[in-house]
Amino acid sequence: MWFSWSAGIEKVMEKMKESIPKVEWDYEGIHYFDNGPLTVQYLFVLDALNFCFWPDKDLNYDHLAKGLKEALLNDNSAFDADRLQKYTGPQLRELLKWSRPLPLEEERVRLLHEVGFELERSFEGKASKLVESCEKSAVKLVALVTRHFPGFRDHSAYKGHQVFFYKRAQIFASDLWGAFKGQGYGEFNDISSITMFADYIVPAVLQQLGVLKYSSTLANTIEASNEIGAGTEEEVELRACSIYAVEKMKELLSIKSGKQVLSVELDLWLWSVGVQCPSLQHHRTLSIYY
Repeated sequence: MWFSWSAGIEKVMEKMKESIPKVEWDYEGIHYFDNGPLTVQYLFVLDALNFCFWPDKDLNYDHLAKGLKEALLNDNSAFDADRLQKYTGPQLRELLKWSRPLPLEEERVRLLHEVGFELERSFEGKASKLVESCEKSAVKLVALVTRHFPGFRDHSAYKGHQVFFYKRAQIFASDLWGAFKGQGYGEFNDISSITMFADYIVPAVLQQLGVLKYSSTLANTIEASNEIGAGTEEEVELRACSIYAVEKMKELLSIKSGKQVLSVELDLWLWSVGVQCPSLQHHRTLSIYY
């Protein structure tokens, strides 16, 4: 895989003119929000489970977000820390109103238990206490989440180097910032430090836009819907190059517009483009991290 900066990036910059197309955080109205601690609890549970939908072609992020929202509206104690530790696979399916086993269902249940246990042990059972302890720093929040919750430790070894992605930990900070519009639980003085969220949708959009170019071998693997192993060089490169590409786009757009551009805003726009394109071909990796 390699980059095509001159053609791809300039093409995207021209399309954007001098600003990122505005995409509201909850533009589909699928998330729970009450402007308080329960929203923080909801978002933490959501981001603990926000991974690997593709093995079930009918399942996507919207089902998760809406299902958890409806569960909370029906029972506002559904995500209490003690209850999170007791959910079974069938009970999680019932929460989401999903009739068949979820992809990586055992891992999803394990992560719910982990979240409930550690919230109860270290944060009085409340994700809001976790957020309060970060002192309005998104970077500190990511560090706290990955320190206390092993299921968020998204990193890989690549040619003798440790590469840290922390997709779901970073997206928790971004979701707070988006939901609370940069105020209250969503106020972070360093939100610009958060990178894009290395998943399987955004790399495919970047490739479609001409920002990323794949080797013929990688392109053939993706087109054939063959799996790419978690932690392989190809998978790490796909994710790392996507982050680098978005950072480069951010840098060029900031220069062009004379305004601060955030990776989280670029990511939301790119992701929204991707999910509205049913024919988008993305890489397939079984992973709890994205």
